[in-house]
Amino acid sequence: MADFDVIVIGGGPGGYVCAIRCAQLGLKTACVEGRDALGGTCLNVGCIPSKALLNATHQLHEAEHNFAKMGLKGKSPSVDWKQMQAYKDDVIGGNTKGIEFLFKKNKVTWLKGWGSIPAAGQVKVGDEVHSAKKIIVATGSEPASLPGIEIDEKTVVTSTGALSLPKIPKSMVVIGAGVIGLEMGSVYARLGADVTVVEYLDAITPGMDGEIAKSFQKILQKQGLKFVLGAAVQGVSTAKGKATVSYKLRKDDSDATLDAEVVLVATGRKPYTDGLGLEALGVEMLPRGQIKTDAHWQTSVPGIYAIGDAITGPMLAHKAEDEGMAVAEVVAGKHGHVNYDVIPGVIYTTPEVASVGKTEEVLKQEGRAYKVGKFSFMGNGRAKAVFQADGFVKLIVDAATDRILGCHIIGPAAGDMIHEICVAMEFGASAQDIALTCHAHPTYSEAVREAALACGDGAIHA
Repeated sequence: MADFDVIVIGGGPGGYVCAIRCAQLGLKTACVEGRDALGGTCLNVGCIPSKALLNATHQLHEAEHNFAKMGLKGKSPSVDWKQMQAYKDDVIGGNTKGIEFLFKKNKVTWLKGWGSIPAAGQVKVGDEVHSAKKIIVATGSEPASLPGIEIDEKTVVTSTGALSLPKIPKSMVVIGAGVIGLEMGSVYARLGADVTVVEYLDAITPGMDGEIAKSFQKILQKQGLKFVLGAAVQGVSTAKGKATVSYKLRKDDSDATLDAEVVLVATGRKPYTDGLGLEALGVEMLPRGQIKTDAHWQTSVPGIYAIGDAITGPMLAHKAEDEGMAVAEVVAGKHGHVNYDVIPGVIYTTPEVASVGKTEEVLKQEGRAYKVGKFSFMGNGRAKAVFQADGFVKLIVDAATDRILGCHIIGPAAGDMIHEICVAMEFGASAQDIALTCHAHPTYSEAVREAALACGDGAIHA
């Protein structure tokens, strides 16, 4: 008899959700996690702490720029960096303890330590070997770097180091204009740092709808962020607590440098599978380090599955959670499903940026006929009342059927509003379905309805 029906390796969003779902389905389940706290990168050094700092610095920005307009007068608050860090740590602690409670409630065993798979059906944690009918790898990812850059998490940092700098730097260079770089750059710009973002491509946020990306960059520039695009970073040197970033402009091959107190390397993430022993087991890997899986998340070795950042697809916590629930259904003998066409992405700056489905650029490549309906938050009463009128909603629909193909929002609460479209897309809805649905007034969500109306006869408030 096996010690467990299922052992999940990794206690991040994919792993802990998978473990809880397995237990709910009647399987004797264990979860291996080597950190002192559950929740993985997302909860400990990623999504959650970064949102805490984004929230704190947004409140500071409001106090400095908008309070007086509303009749809230007085001295702007000063920043107590130590207390802001303590607030962030409290948020992390509350969430990680919540997962521990859920494990106890659902009778999931937490195997504390780092796991490896010495043989199919076995998981080694420390000196102990546990047996399991099924093993699910949910080990997540780690920051990727570039050649010529040595990370010390003091002067040259990843997102992990950027979340807990000992003091607010006067200047920061962010290498990479993706989600992590722009969120953390936004935090430190609001705290007074001179922030420059260096990006290899000619536009920020690769893969985002081009029109949204251009608008986003303009808004961030108004907020004080500087951008150097089309720049290939050659290396980073450090001396006396300062860093120099050397780069080459792709358009003319000219060399240039930037000095800063801190350099944040935000050039993406790579799967973390070191030490698992997958190669020795014969688990097939993909060229970029991901674990190869079939349509049911099973690897090339029967009984071993993989989900989340360790496999292909967007490196998003909610994608990992969906896969965790789906693979739990599979190993319990049921049918698990993930709709990869309806996975939203969100950037939690102010304004937020959210998207789901296809961009105009992708649809043009596919040669598909489509219509676009747009609505600016300048026409939204609620957004104007709270100084959040920058941005717009962009809805893309099939030209013949009016079926929703994608939606891209830059504006207040975009990350929450996108889910109306996610649900609509799951049900195969048309723009007219959204347009004919009553939306409460005054809400930001009215902008989504107006964009849907713009796909037809036209928006009302445009």
